[in-house]
Amino acid sequence: MKNKGAIKVIAILFALICVYQLSFTYFTKRVEGKAKEFAQSQVAQNEARKISGGNDLRYQEIFDSISNARENAYLDSISDQPVYNFLFMRKFTYKECKAREIKLGLDLKGGMNVMMEVSAVDVIKNLAINPEDPTFVSLINRATLIHRNDGGKYIDCFEKAVNEANNKQKVDLSSFFRVKLQDKGITATSSNSQVISAIRKECTDSYERTFQVLSKRIDKFGVAQPTIQKLDQNERIAIELPGIKDPQRVAKLLEGSAQLQFWLVENDLNKAYKAIQDADSWLASVGSKATVTEDIVAESMTETTTDLVASTETKTSKTDDTVSAAQKSHPLLSLFASMGNPQISLAVGVASSANKDEISRLLKDCKVLPKDIMFLWSAKPINKTNLYELYAIHLDKSRAALLDGDVISDAKDDFDQQGRPVVTMVMKSEAASKWAKITANHKGECIAIVLDGEVYSAPRVNSEITGGRSEISGQFTVDETKDLANILKSGKLTAPAKIVQESVVGPSLGEESIKAGMMSFLFAFVLVLIYMIFFYSTAGIAACVALICNLFFLFGVLASLGAVLTLPGIAGIVLTMGMAVDANVIINERVKEEILKGKNIGSAIADGYKVAYSAIIDGNVTTLLTGIVLAYFGSGPVQGFAITLCIGILTSLFCGIFISRLVFEALLNRKGEKKLDIAFYTKITKHFLENPKINFVGTHSKQMIVTAILGIIAIGSLAIKGLDYGVDFAGGRTYVIRFDQDVTPESVRSNLTKEFGSAPEVKTYGPSYQVKVTTDYKVKEDSEVVKKEIISKLYNGTKDLFKDKTITEKKFQSTETSPLGIISSEIVGPTMAEDIQRSAIIAVIISLVLIFIYIAIRFNKWQYGLAGLASLSFDALITIGAFSLFNKILPFTLEVDQQFVAVILTVIGYSINDTVIVFDRVRENVKLFPKENYGKLMNDAMNQTLSRTFNTLGTTILTLLIIFIFGGEGLRGFSFSMLIGIVTGCFASLFVACPTAYYLITKKNKTTTVK
Repeated sequence: MKNKGAIKVIAILFALICVYQLSFTYFTKRVEGKAKEFAQSQVAQNEARKISGGNDLRYQEIFDSISNARENAYLDSISDQPVYNFLFMRKFTYKECKAREIKLGLDLKGGMNVMMEVSAVDVIKNLAINPEDPTFVSLINRATLIHRNDGGKYIDCFEKAVNEANNKQKVDLSSFFRVKLQDKGITATSSNSQVISAIRKECTDSYERTFQVLSKRIDKFGVAQPTIQKLDQNERIAIELPGIKDPQRVAKLLEGSAQLQFWLVENDLNKAYKAIQDADSWLASVGSKATVTEDIVAESMTETTTDLVASTETKTSKTDDTVSAAQKSHPLLSLFASMGNPQISLAVGVASSANKDEISRLLKDCKVLPKDIMFLWSAKPINKTNLYELYAIHLDKSRAALLDGDVISDAKDDFDQQGRPVVTMVMKSEAASKWAKITANHKGECIAIVLDGEVYSAPRVNSEITGGRSEISGQFTVDETKDLANILKSGKLTAPAKIVQESVVGPSLGEESIKAGMMSFLFAFVLVLIYMIFFYSTAGIAACVALICNLFFLFGVLASLGAVLTLPGIAGIVLTMGMAVDANVIINERVKEEILKGKNIGSAIADGYKVAYSAIIDGNVTTLLTGIVLAYFGSGPVQGFAITLCIGILTSLFCGIFISRLVFEALLNRKGEKKLDIAFYTKITKHFLENPKINFVGTHSKQMIVTAILGIIAIGSLAIKGLDYGVDFAGGRTYVIRFDQDVTPESVRSNLTKEFGSAPEVKTYGPSYQVKVTTDYKVKEDSEVVKKEIISKLYNGTKDLFKDKTITEKKFQSTETSPLGIISSEIVGPTMAEDIQRSAIIAVIISLVLIFIYIAIRFNKWQYGLAGLASLSFDALITIGAFSLFNKILPFTLEVDQQFVAVILTVIGYSINDTVIVFDRVRENVKLFPKENYGKLMNDAMNQTLSRTFNTLGTTILTLLIIFIFGGEGLRGFSFSMLIGIVTGCFASLFVACPTAYYLITKKNKTTTVK
């Protein structure tokens, strides 16, 4: 084996990197385990019993609330403390470890996923002088139609509509936009292209400002590892919020307009200090009872949070119910890192990110604060620290801001005469006169610029500002002035962001998904290991070592890339295991052939690997192409599946080719008593499919007839029954509801029909006590009022079907404290549904084209590419037809959604792998016997690869059956369609691809001989 030393070094380095990346997950889980122990300690139990008053029905609910609050408080208190000392060289805090651990998708841990969109059509309408003008309305209507059909950015569609209209009759865009885009240089003489360019910039600016505002907002929700991502290709914003307790509140906050305000900073800092000191004294005097409210969590957190600040994981070893003397005597002041210095800053004090929320809570509960002061935190930490400033805001009798709302007409980053970064802002005319009075009355004082309750800047007023034009200076960097200018303009967002897709998964369903996914993973892993050892003896052990290394590397890469592991991602890992053995199967079969030719074991291994490389690489590259396409066009869990599959293919290649070879080399080099005979078969499998003589080519006419019949059945089912489109493709709302007793879809549908006026779609989802309800009721309306109305209708229509009559609407819509009610939901707007359909079609077409091009190039004949395309088309048709044919016959859901698209693309990638293996052997046979009859060469190739086809198909079917049985309801339709697709793919490779290639090549050459 050449370069064996280099490969060993690479493998060891790769392993060490994976160990390093996975170590963060280990330490994170260790800390979270301690947090759970702390949360469920005797203190929490005693507190729950005390609050419940001996009521057993309330005890569990109260205990769960207290445990959650204590666990969160524990993790907050330790977030900035070192928990991992890497080789005594670098200490990592819990927050840093958490950021580097393997991330779980929302389908595994519960939470909320939303796709938000800044309506470009509203931006354009708001920029127009007269949006009701008939010409303008016709342009908007045409642009909307183009956008619906073609997708992409709305501004591009608007430009296309303008150009179309301009060809018929001259359209002057400047007449519509020159007033509101005057500051962008648009005049009555501006060309249409200049106006479009200015509108495009305004749309992009609105998108960027919205992204900044939403980025700040999600940090306030108190969730771990929130993520926000810009999708620039369609200017949408994807947000994931794990563990959200109140999705309705979150949706309302996300869709709300940015609240920009200008407040007067309290000039008398002594007064502000005294307010803090008085609050501290009062909190110390009343003790832990200070935070007792009607809310259960607040009741329990009274003692919990105070205890926690100096609890476990600090250098002291205090118990749950002991607190430091400093915290008892100064519960508020002890949380500050330091108090302010009037000569340096107008901030009252500074505190760490872990403590500022607790300070805010204590200040909110304090009853002795002056009525003319409130406290607000800075939006950003002090440079290169984790410390935030607390500002005292002066309130007059009205307790209203000096200015608020849409008062800024423009703001931009600039430089002053000394070249220092500054921000210039221009007030609207009405606000400018108010601003002049405010600045005249408050010379020498500071005015805080506040967005959504956080202070972004507090510049000092040097003189009266007339005309509405102001300059904000300070110790800014260029990036900070850009951010501040965007913040100032966010108060005048040209159009609000709207949720176009929303998915909520309850925590109970997330936990069940993890259990189901891990069970299927472990079962499949063990069975594949047993299968390989049974079939290939010692060589099977080498394959098992490669498989174990593959999984280790796969998880290590996932952790290092920060990829999100979803439930389909686990399915991708399980599927990767089935496909990972394919490389080893190909190698083992080729080595076995060399041994049967009479070669010694060393030569057989070397030659077997050499001839197997091309088939392994070609097969995996084609599957990788479909994975990349799916990763690009997919989103959420589907994207997680694609990324996992792509990583798995690459690690499988490395381990299948190199790790297994290193194992064989190690076995060959053993001497004496340690020497071990290397076998590539057992007594049972030695002659399995050794020399099959099936005449595939001779019966190709009959095969075509069978193929045609299957195709007609699939097309007929699609024409008569059609497909059951999920909300991903049809748009609408879907809810999974869990009851405490068995229910029938008919009884649920009957009850809900009375509420909705029309019958929603109701199906059993998994066990007979769960149903999936899909409705298009007011699907085009996305207000919180409509969402609440639908939940109320669901509750009123199903409450009589629960045995437990104490379930309230609040409990029904959240499974935080009860496993009953709505355990998951998804909302997809019509526009988003159209985009998903379009992306799905494009993804499938691109995958087919890429595979056609790759095969045609690699095999130097377009006929091979076309034959592969025919095989894949047949495979996709039969899989889609099966979904139609068996829908409402089988006892599980067969909906066409994004997961189904993932199935089709994966099946395409897997099936072409089968086809490529056969074509590769044909290519090899043609080189060895160039004058041989082509039909015989094709027959020999199909028979020679039959054992490999059987074994790869067997391991893959085995893993898919495990997913189908143990993977849970969420993966049942997925695994069923994969099973259909994989079996059909094997059939298509043998009875569609090969006969088609044979027919095309022999027809072209007009002979059966290939030269």
